Amino acid sequence: MTSAQATGTPADRGVYAGFLALLLWLPLPVGSNRVWAVVLMYILLSLLAVWWLGLWLRRRVAPGLALVQARWVLLVFVLWLIWLALQWLPLSPDLLSWLSPRAWQAWREVDPQGAAPVSFEPWAGGLFWLKSLSYLLVFVLTLALVNSRVRLRRLMLVLVFSGAFQAVYGSLMVMSGLEWGFFFHKDTGQGVATGTFINRNHLAGYLELCLALGIGLLLARLEEEQVLGWRQRLRNWVRTLLGPKLRLRVLLAAMVVGLVMTHSRMGNSAFFTSLLVAGGMWLVATGRRSWSGPLLLLGSLLLIDTFIVGHWFGVERVMQRLEQTRIETEQRRYVAEDTLAPVRDFWRTGSGAGSFYTVYPAYRDGIVQGFYDHAHNDYLELAVETGLPGSILLLLIALPSWWMGVRSMWRRRRRLYRGAGFAVTMAGIAFAMHSSVDFNLQIPSNAALFVVLLALGWIAAYQRPSEN
Repeated sequence: MTSAQATGTPADRGVYAGFLALLLWLPLPVGSNRVWAVVLMYILLSLLAVWWLGLWLRRRVAPGLALVQARWVLLVFVLWLIWLALQWLPLSPDLLSWLSPRAWQAWREVDPQGAAPVSFEPWAGGLFWLKSLSYLLVFVLTLALVNSRVRLRRLMLVLVFSGAFQAVYGSLMVMSGLEWGFFFHKDTGQGVATGTFINRNHLAGYLELCLALGIGLLLARLEEEQVLGWRQRLRNWVRTLLGPKLRLRVLLAAMVVGLVMTHSRMGNSAFFTSLLVAGGMWLVATGRRSWSGPLLLLGSLLLIDTFIVGHWFGVERVMQRLEQTRIETEQRRYVAEDTLAPVRDFWRTGSGAGSFYTVYPAYRDGIVQGFYDHAHNDYLELAVETGLPGSILLLLIALPSWWMGVRSMWRRRRRLYRGAGFAVTMAGIAFAMHSSVDFNLQIPSNAALFVVLLALGWIAAYQRPSEN
């Protein structure tokens, strides 16, 4: 028996603490959307993974059921990495001209007879591959380390705290007029909350995920009601709104204020739509006898946090932006339309991960002004860069993991697992909507948090009740 086992201290406690600290760090340096931040993320995740692997080889830790059940998703993740690496592989001119005629035409100008890859930007593809490997490590570490109800609750609380910090910081910068980001004065996005991100839509995307986790925690904490009369019902309602859950409600209110102050149209629309849809699914899954508490909680989130608290912090400006939105005046609409042509041209192999900014100018309509390094549509951008095979692999990672969260709301009896399943369900709906007009999945902190939620789908569905 090891000393850790003898004292009852988990052998991987240090790895778990380091993992939580890393998740807190990722959004701080502008969403880790810098080369140095990506490299640092990869190094730290690799060190944590090697640490856990060393403990496993010494038989001081063991993979839980969730990690075992998700093994085929891990295989798809590995296939995704292999597919990205194949885009750098030099191909003969004949093979390249058949697989990707546009890539062959581009490389022919450099070396008519030499071998060349399908990727237009091998260096950017290498950075994209490094980010993807980091997300795989996030997925594995989440499954390996979150092996008890205590750790699951703590992980969710830490991420809620991270979202609340971003919301409060972003709101204070706007109200104080300081307008500082991560140790630099903001040149863009002034007058709206951006937190430590550059783009307000990326703060909104991060808050969507953190809000889903917080609401899932609140739902998990609702007590099973045994109502004896109207007094008992009233006491239960008061406890739901003001009892031990008050601090969590305050954090959620702060995040709603921060989300409203981003003035992100799709960010706010995705949050409220996903809350209504996932909330309805929760009510159906729990049955009519348990509707009282969840209905009060979800109703209070919509009424108090949105129409009362949000009113004082600019919700009317969000509504005004939505009312004034016209499809014909949105440049992102024309960028999306232009992107359909390279999707058709590169459907077999993709143009290479990270190459959108190189490929897009050749297809850009004269209506679009300025430089676009991203498509403002994750689906189209990933389809251009990774082709049909890459898009299918990503769907095989995301959809089954999201479905595990949905299924856990129906099948699990323990409320924490069902609450985690709600968080996965709501986050998946919100990001599916937001990704149609923005590029949150290109921001490492947001993509990593989304991967954590995908892993939580498997944990919510398969973690044993004995693992406490």
